[in-house]
Amino acid sequence: MKIVFVYYAYENQGSELDLQGYVRAGRAMGHEITVYGWPNPKIPLAYSPQLAGADAVVFVFEWTTSLLHGDRLDWLRLVASVPRNRRVVIDCDGRYNDMINVHGDFNHRTAAESVEYVGFCDELTDKIYQVTPRPLRPNVGTFLFHIYDPAWEAPLDFSAKDFGIAYVGHSKFRWHGMSQMLRAAEPIRDRIGRIGLFGYGWDALPDWAASMKMEDVYKVDYDLMKRLGIEAIPPIPFSKVIASMSRGIMNPVVYRPLFEHLGMVTCRTYETPAAGTIPVFVLDRDYVRSVFGEAALELVLPPDRPEAKLADVLARPQHYAGIVRGIREDFRVNHSPEARLRQLVEIIAA
Repeated sequence: MKIVFVYYAYENQGSELDLQGYVRAGRAMGHEITVYGWPNPKIPLAYSPQLAGADAVVFVFEWTTSLLHGDRLDWLRLVASVPRNRRVVIDCDGRYNDMINVHGDFNHRTAAESVEYVGFCDELTDKIYQVTPRPLRPNVGTFLFHIYDPAWEAPLDFSAKDFGIAYVGHSKFRWHGMSQMLRAAEPIRDRIGRIGLFGYGWDALPDWAASMKMEDVYKVDYDLMKRLGIEAIPPIPFSKVIASMSRGIMNPVVYRPLFEHLGMVTCRTYETPAAGTIPVFVLDRDYVRSVFGEAALELVLPPDRPEAKLADVLARPQHYAGIVRGIREDFRVNHSPEARLRQLVEIIAA
């Protein structure tokens, strides 16, 4: 089967590692997987503008429904290349819903924006999927899309880490969760060592935030960051995500409040356990149990004396590494690129 993904990729954010995994799995399983567009040396995906012989077009929507490569003529080519029942939309941001606002995080600013987005997806296909086991709309199916690739796995060796706490990701809607992690670290700050946050918005508003009226999106308490001596580090290419997370003894796993509310998974859901680090889940316990397993509850940041949990991770990293190995074992089977691709082929063929 020839499957063409349509995805607006960035060099330093998003699901590019997932798409690379689909391409590798496709080769091994006898499928041809491409990403629509033209080669870009800064974004090493399997780009191709060729649609001849395509069996399916899969639209992966994050941030936008715009095309990175092309214009309205390209939209016509994409839609005309396969029948309606061979087009699939994967909504990774929870936008195929009515307007929702959770702790200041939102999928749409207005109800009209929601109507426009939903209508656009409905024009493309009847096959609408979200990365959650509990979609809100009855016509939406579950397809988790993001993968766990065993090829990412880094050694769980804590002998020479650069950071006590590291985090890779932009500040976009993340302060609600990140502030809990940093306040937990404050009472034991002198025992942690360096704390580094890689990404946009941790030391100042990104250049584009004001012009796009996104100041609230990148809200951060810069006074707290300064008081705790947090290092704001520029974004890194997606190819260095695992290696950068592996520089820390522990990495907080924080979601946008909207994503947590909707029970969604993200690329970090699967990338963090593959890194050579201990994930600390700043997430709902029931969610952690359902996604990562019962043993992973020991990795949840508790509401009472959370600093004690961080201190214990620092003191006994190999104990917690045993839990991470258990997560890896499960994820290799149930969330591998091959497992996801088999599910996607079934969706396309249905």
